[in-house]
Parts: sequence; C-alpha cells; structure tokens
Amino acid sequence: MDSINKQQTPLRSGFDAATTAIEALAGRDLSGMRAIVTGGASGLGLETVRVLAGAGAKVLVPARDPHQAQAALDGMAGVEVAALDLLDPQSIDTFAAAFLATGRALHVLVNGAGIMATPLLRDARGYEGQFATNHLGHFQLTARLWPALRQAQGARVVCVSSLGHRQAGVDLDDPHFLRQPYDKWRAYAQSKSANALFAVELDRRGAAHGVRAFSLHPGAILTPLVRHLNLDDLRRVGALDDEGQVNPPPQSGFKNVAQGAATAVWCATSAQLEGLGGVYCEDCDIATLVADDSTGPGVRRWAADPAQARRLWTLSEQMTGVRFDCDAA
Repeated sequence: MDSINKQQTPLRSGFDAATTAIEALAGRDLSGMRAIVTGGASGLGLETVRVLAGAGAKVLVPARDPHQAQAALDGMAGVEVAALDLLDPQSIDTFAAAFLATGRALHVLVNGAGIMATPLLRDARGYEGQFATNHLGHFQLTARLWPALRQAQGARVVCVSSLGHRQAGVDLDDPHFLRQPYDKWRAYAQSKSANALFAVELDRRGAAHGVRAFSLHPGAILTPLVRHLNLDDLRRVGALDDEGQVNPPPQSGFKNVAQGAATAVWCATSAQLEGLGGVYCEDCDIATLVADDSTGPGVRRWAADPAQARRLWTLSEQMTGVRFDCDAA
C-alpha cells in the first residue's frame, strides 16, 4: 500500500477540471508522432483525435463501422480510419497485423472505446460484453501492437477508465457473471477497474522498453456512451434532476467534451509525466489514493493494487489466448 500511495501523488500540474484538451496539450508540436485512438469517431475520442491531429500527429481511428467513422472525421487532416471490432478477436488481430505491416512506430495508443451499463451481452466466447469490450479487447489490441510501441522508443498507452470503478473491483473468480445475477453497473465498474489495473501492470512490464501506461477518469460527460441508460440511470449519475430535466454545469458537475478529453490528451502528451507511469489520473493530474468507502474522486485500492494487476494480467492472457510478452521485440 505504501508503494501505491507514493505513486498516486498529485503533481500540482496547474490544470483543473475546467482545463480543455487544447489547453492540456500546452502548445506541444506532435509532428512525427503516430497515434491510434479507439472510440475516436465520437464523444471524447473524437475530440482527442481532433486535438492530436491538430497538433501534427498522424492518427488512425479503428471503428466497428468505418463508413460512419469516416463521416464523423471527414475533413480532419492526418486522420485515417480502419475496421476493428473489440468483441471480435480475429478483427483485432487483422487490424493490428495491417498496422504492423506498415513498419510504422506507434507513439500513442489511447484505449478509449467502451460500452456502459448495457443489458447482458455475451460475445462468441461467452464472455460478458462490458468486460470483453472495455478490457479484454484492449488487452489483446495492445499486445498485438506491442512491436510498434517498442519501436517508438518512448510510447504511451492511455487507458480510459472511470470514476465508476469505485463501485466494484474485478471479480477474478466470476468476471462474466456465470454464477451470479448480472448487474449492469457492477459489470461496468469491474471493467473500469480492469482498465486501471491493466495500466499498472503494463507500465511495470513496459517501462524498461520505453513504454509507459496511464489510466484516467475523464470526468462526467454526456456522450453517446449513455445510450443504454434509462431515466432512472441518468438520475443516478446526476445527469437529470427530479423533474427529469438535464442538470447543467455547475449543478451537475458535468464537463463539456473539450474538458472531458483533456486528461487523455494530457496523459498522452504531457512532459510533466516524463519518467512516470502506472498511475490513475483525473483533471489533468495524478489522482490520490482514497479509502474504499469514499464517495468522492480519487482511485480506490482495488484499482491500483500491483498484486491484483498481475493476477488480472494472467487471467487476461488465459481468456484471450494471447501471451503478452513485453520482452519480445
């Protein structure tokens, strides 16, 4: 616990919840950098792509519907689209193989695509959909892209987690709700805890090879991610008042999209994070470790525990059939 406390120490970055993605970039020129942003065709991902590409980076956006994604990204210089379905292991392998075949280094991988609080969904393997999409799909994608990340000689992997992780850690014994009733919010929470734990262990393994990993809570934002929520759900997350009206900031505490994308951009590009990694961030700074019963911001122990992260890594290899060998060139 002491080591976690030491890592999860805010930098006093000078940014805050109102910081926008462009402000978090701090004028950095990203010319010569190449990035992949999953979920980059809508919501926070779209703003992340816009800011990275606007600063000179070449950005590839994987999408389940490439035609729809292309329409959303139309007119953005330096942005390409390719097919990828995070629920389909073969699709992940095909996408990654195509990228590796270009011989290009990958400087930034933003694992931002996700689903939230969905009705029970299982993939072809029988895996619960939120865990499979939000965590396992990104685990496999990062593993397959590993040679390109190493080639960059200074890459960052950014895992978009959520404050929702505070509701549950990862149930390593029954992550797919095979022996317990399905709870859409607990399923979402464990997938977000998994995002944070993945960054912890990936950074431990990747730091020696110049690959650092971060996880983050972007803040509460109304994006297409909420499409599965009913009115009661929206009230639960603070989006609606008792009369069913949208709670505008500052009453709701919600951010706009430009503010919501800021922490991902900061994690991907900020010089303030040089030499650091494996930490959970929020509001463009490293978050503090908080008590398990806390109802406020910060990261809970179960989403920052190195031992739990190693166990999840082993389980993820078993579930995907992908051996993630960080020492492999």
